[in-house]
Amino acid sequence: MTSFLTDPGTPPPADPEALRIVALGGLGEVGRNMTVFEYRGKILVVDCGVLFPEEQQPGVDLILPDFSYLDGRMQDIVGIVLTHGHEDHIGAVPYLLRRRSDIPILGSTLTLAFIEAKLKEHRIRPITLKVKEGDIEELGPFDLEFVAVNHSIPDALAVFLRTGAGTVLHTGDFKMDQLPLDHRITDLRSFARLGEEGVDLFLTDSTNAEVPGFTAHEKDIGPVLEGLFGRADRRIIVASFSSHVHRVQQVLDAASAHGRKVAFVGRSMVRNMKIAQELGYLHVPPGIVVDIRDLEKLPDDQIVLMCTGSQGEPMAALSRMANQEHRIAVGEDDTIILASSLIPGNENAVFRVINGLMKLGAQVIHKGDAKIHVSGHASAGELLYVYNIVQPRGVMPVHGEWRHLLANGRLAAKTGVPDENIVLAENGHVVDMKNGRSKVVGGVDVDYVYVDGSSVGEVSEDDLKDRITLAEEGFVSVLLTVDAKAKKILAGPTIQTRGMAEPNKTFDTILPKITDAVQEVLDKGTTDQYKLQQAMRRTIGRWISTKLRRKPMIVPLVVLLEEK
Repeated sequence: MTSFLTDPGTPPPADPEALRIVALGGLGEVGRNMTVFEYRGKILVVDCGVLFPEEQQPGVDLILPDFSYLDGRMQDIVGIVLTHGHEDHIGAVPYLLRRRSDIPILGSTLTLAFIEAKLKEHRIRPITLKVKEGDIEELGPFDLEFVAVNHSIPDALAVFLRTGAGTVLHTGDFKMDQLPLDHRITDLRSFARLGEEGVDLFLTDSTNAEVPGFTAHEKDIGPVLEGLFGRADRRIIVASFSSHVHRVQQVLDAASAHGRKVAFVGRSMVRNMKIAQELGYLHVPPGIVVDIRDLEKLPDDQIVLMCTGSQGEPMAALSRMANQEHRIAVGEDDTIILASSLIPGNENAVFRVINGLMKLGAQVIHKGDAKIHVSGHASAGELLYVYNIVQPRGVMPVHGEWRHLLANGRLAAKTGVPDENIVLAENGHVVDMKNGRSKVVGGVDVDYVYVDGSSVGEVSEDDLKDRITLAEEGFVSVLLTVDAKAKKILAGPTIQTRGMAEPNKTFDTILPKITDAVQEVLDKGTTDQYKLQQAMRRTIGRWISTKLRRKPMIVPLVVLLEEK
């Protein structure tokens, strides 16, 4: 396998007869999926999703792909293909369309409905083209064919790209559930047909490549949920992704079987389920769904709440319930069901929510307790099966952390794909395909782009380090007033602290040393504010590090006055 963990260098100018592939997200991480295909001067984007922040990114709402690779090239984009409607594949589309709003968006009925609703909130009216399995579309130099795949959301599609440089089959997220709730299976016959035509590069979902065997059936969850509903004495709260239509359907069916009403909680859950119902993807038994405001009229043993927050997201409904910041007050013996798998990196946040709910007296049931969730991604057995059906000439694992990509590459090798044709790449690596052969030819810078409130891309890594320092080590400010003309200290220094256990008087012993350090700089004839502040910072910083064994944020301030 070809692995490029070191800097591959600057890529050469794009060869118009080569297909250039650059992942701007989704490699080495679970989320932020976005792949750019460039051929004959035109660009096709497949997926444009977000990544949700981890604990070391405090205050961040979302993380976007780095669009800077497209700077100056926005007019060359012929379209955005969305493989399915999950946030890690569509969530960043509004931010890309802010740069150019008339880029055509291609996707299935449900996927386009989800993205159109999201774009409406951003006041963007998109140009969309609805596609389904079997459709063939031509966008500039790209010939696209769409293939049905099964996933944890209805209407997912794989996309086959035909170009003069070679062919690419991109699976998107998929699995091979043979008994899906919507009776729509992954179209292996089309995979085989495309394999016979020739797949030069196979971009395959890697999320479950380390998991042996086959992913369990979605239908197996229904009886488990019905059993849990039958044993619950009070309210039931089920947390899932706001786009997991299949799981919501099973919750509705279980509630109907046990005489309970269901209320959707969370703006995205309410919006998405309304869309799914209107389009016929969600079948709601008559009278089952009620407004959250009507719950007070019902006894606890007739209530089911379907909410967001299964990944411990701070602002999601379940997290706010755990923190007692939601209108729904979790009570003694409520049953909480986390109907999802843990996304890598979210473990601490999820366990914090579980602990908070259990402190309130709730019974919390998660995947470790009962079979209440199955993955939407193909396990190792399914990937082997697909490799043998498609028989690709080359493979580039996508969608997963490095361990997932590596495991997927090893599976491809087991099925006979030559090691030199298995490309293990990271975000920003530039892969060129020509005459059906692919190789990494360089790399471009791709950074995390943080959404923090209304700001996009303004928060830097240094800002996040400062936030972590403030949270973990505290804050120290030092104020001093200097007569710039006489080069002498008029007042101070005074010290104020926040987030530190030590009282302010603890710092009295360092005040004379700060005075001496600043006066020494003044005696050398300078009144440069920066140099004076640096002298203060160095002096108190060394003392705090030595005496208190801490490294707080230090903010020195020198006020320069010209006395008359």
